[in-house]
Amino acid sequence: MLITRRLEFDAGHRIPNHGSQCRHLHGHRYALEITLSGAIVATEGAQEQGMVMDFSDVKAIAREVLVDRWDHAFLVYEGDRVVVDLLASLPDHKTVVLPVVPTAEHLAEEAFRILDAAYRERYGGRLGLQRVRLYETPNNWADATRAAD
Repeated sequence: MLITRRLEFDAGHRIPNHGSQCRHLHGHRYALEITLSGAIVATEGAQEQGMVMDFSDVKAIAREVLVDRWDHAFLVYEGDRVVVDLLASLPDHKTVVLPVVPTAEHLAEEAFRILDAAYRERYGGRLGLQRVRLYETPNNWADATRAAD
């Protein structure tokens, strides 16, 4: 069974070598869809009976390890020294320095890596993260999916 939870957050970024508008500092209202797979809990009387996982738990874990960290932050590539240094000069600025250029594709991959570790840690082999879909705009998104074993 597959279940999906959608969360939204706001963040700024720039694509430093982009040939058009995206090289400028700007922001997006991102949407994140998290798809997990697992068996439906059949244990009589269990709190999650009839569910793969409570959607509120999907949300709580995602917020704790990713969404609250990225929300209202500036997501910047560690190699973008001009912007990294500028943001470091701002007192108490919420900045997330990433090892990759913050394209939708890279952010989806980073989100998958972070979330996969969190769900595995808390649920072991009972659940599997299958896909993270990151919408940069309502019409543009990137999917990071589990590679076939």
